Amino acid sequence: MEETISLQDLFSTLKKRIVLIITTVMIAIGLAAIVSYFFLTPIYQASTQILVNQQKYEQNQFNTQEIQANLQLINTYNVIITSPAILTKVIEILDLETTPVELKSKITVNSAQNSQVVNVTVQDTESFRAVDIANTTAEVFQNEIKQLMNVDNVNILSSAVNSENPTPVKPQKLLNIAIAAVVGLMIGVGLAFLLEYLDTTVKTEQDVEEIVGLPLLGIVSRLPDEELMATATRRKTQRSKGEAYVQ
Repeated sequence: MEETISLQDLFSTLKKRIVLIITTVMIAIGLAAIVSYFFLTPIYQASTQILVNQQKYEQNQFNTQEIQANLQLINTYNVIITSPAILTKVIEILDLETTPVELKSKITVNSAQNSQVVNVTVQDTESFRAVDIANTTAEVFQNEIKQLMNVDNVNILSSAVNSENPTPVKPQKLLNIAIAAVVGLMIGVGLAFLLEYLDTTVKTEQDVEEIVGLPLLGIVSRLPDEELMATATRRKTQRSKGEAYVQ
């Protein structure tokens, strides 16, 4: 016999296990809040922008090959910025206790499509250090590129600045809590259906039909407690009268 589950059964299961579901959600939210506010280290971000001046061509000379060459130049600069040749000098200037590989993991370099502006973004556990690394990286790159590629076409468009009340970019506490609430809800609902599936006790007439495999002909209704007490009292009274009559 193929077993089918109706929407009414689903809602009935959720309603019966609503306390379990709510408890699971609250536990997940509480854990996420505790971890986000007390255990995760805040990460601050600072950015600086570098302008790469491309050689100007007359309109009739500007072609696709020149555009491609300029884009390749920008891509080359993006790689050089995070190279050991640049980052080693940044570490020496700022006296950082780190390696070029570790410092590179904190730096993100990107540029918009067909743009001459290169964004250097640094993330660090200290806001002032993120600002110093971003600005120093841009300055070192501007100086070193003259010797590395024998060009002088790099200018710092905007520098990172220290803020009085910096706001960390990580962790995103509210987002973590929201994700935890969704995960807790999913776990709670899953547990509710799992417990319902593992519960093999017979509760309804339908359960009897499924187990026996035969149609149910009738049921014996349970009398309310008031009727049971009244019936017991009547029987006791009748028994007492019968005993008195025999005597």
